[in-house]
Amino acid sequence: MLNTTVPALFYEKNEKDGIRYLVEKFFLTIPVYGYVTNTQEYTTQSESDISYEEIIRQEAADETYVKEQTGEMLAQEQPAAGTENAGTETAGTETTENEIADAGNSPSTDESKESGEAAEKPEGVEVASSGFVPNQTPVVSYAQDKLNDFDYLIQNFYVVDRTTTINSTQLNAADLLSRSMKLTHGADSPQILIYHTHSQERFADSLAGDTSASIVGVGAYLHQLLGKYGFHVLHDTGEYDVESRDDAYSKAGPALEKILKENPGIEVVIDLHRDGVAENTRLVTEVGGKQMASIMFFNGLSRTTANGDIGYLYNPYIQDNLAFSLQMQITAEEYYPGFSRAIYLKGYRYNMHYCPKTLLVEVGAQTNTVEEAMNAMEPLADILAKVLGQ
Repeated sequence: MLNTTVPALFYEKNEKDGIRYLVEKFFLTIPVYGYVTNTQEYTTQSESDISYEEIIRQEAADETYVKEQTGEMLAQEQPAAGTENAGTETAGTETTENEIADAGNSPSTDESKESGEAAEKPEGVEVASSGFVPNQTPVVSYAQDKLNDFDYLIQNFYVVDRTTTINSTQLNAADLLSRSMKLTHGADSPQILIYHTHSQERFADSLAGDTSASIVGVGAYLHQLLGKYGFHVLHDTGEYDVESRDDAYSKAGPALEKILKENPGIEVVIDLHRDGVAENTRLVTEVGGKQMASIMFFNGLSRTTANGDIGYLYNPYIQDNLAFSLQMQITAEEYYPGFSRAIYLKGYRYNMHYCPKTLLVEVGAQTNTVEEAMNAMEPLADILAKVLGQ
C-alpha cells in the first residue's frame, strides 16, 4: 500500500523497510526518546553478523585487531616511519618447533619459591633495570560523581566492539570501584599467575627461536618485577598456539584449571598478549622519560549484539573482571596518564571465567620493539601493586 500511495518514500528510503523508515523519521521529532535510550544502554554501530558456530574459533584469534575493528587511532599511537599499511596480529610472529603442551600434562612454570624472590632476568635481551621511579602520588584524579555518569565513563575509559553491548547496570562505576581487589593472604604461597594463551607473539626486533624476546620474555620480566614488590608469582610458559591459534583458548583452559587446582591460593590471573595493528602504527608512549609500549586491558562479556548472552560461554565473574580492569585503568590514568589505552570490550569469554581477578593485557603490538615492551612492565607492575595492596 505504501509503495503505491507514497512512491517517493520508497525512492528515498533505498533499502530500508518502509515501516521501519517511518518509525525512525517519527522518533527524530522526539529527541528526548533518543536521549533516554542512549543513556540506558550503549550499543555499537552495527549488528554482529557472527554466528554461534563461528564464536569459538573467533574467540581464539580476535581479541586483537582492535584498530581494524574501530578504524580509529588513539592519541598516543604514532606512525612508524618507513612502513606501509598491511599488518595483522601474526606479523612479527615466528612458529617454533616446540610442541604444544598436552592439556593434561603439567605446564612449564617459572616460580619464585620464596616471598619476594625474583625470577631471573631474561637472557639475550637488554632491559634497563634502573631509571624508572614509580610515582608515589597521583598526577591527575577523577571525581566519583563523574565516574558514576555512564556516558562519561564509557566515552573516556572504554571502546565497545560492534560485536557486543553493555549497559549502565553492568558498567556501574560505584559498584565496580567498591569491589576490593586487595589480596587476602601473604606470599607464603603463590598469589599471582602469569601465562600466555598466545605464546608465539613477538615484536619488531624479536629473533626467531629466542623466547626471551617474545611475549613470554616480557612475562618473565613482569614476574621479576612483581617479585621485587613482594608478590609470590608463578609464570606458566606453556605453549598453546604453536600449531594453530584457532584453538589456543580451548587448549590453555585445562592447563589453567590444573595450575589453579594445584595452587588454590592464586587470586590473580594475568593473560599477557601483544596486540596486532597496521604496520604504520606504533603504540608508543613515554613514562618517566622512557619510551615504552602502551598497554590495553581487555574484557569479554559473553554476549553478542545479534544474539544476546552466550549460555555456553557463561562467566560468573564478569563483574569482578570488569571491576579489576576498571580499577587498573583508573590507577594507570591517575599515576601514569597516557600509558594505558581505553579498555576494550568484546563479545566472547577468553578464559576469564576461572578466576574473579583476571586480566587480559595487550602489551603494545608487533610494531613495537622488545625494549619498549619490557619497559612497559615497570609501570604495569607498580599499578598492580597499588591495586592489589602491596
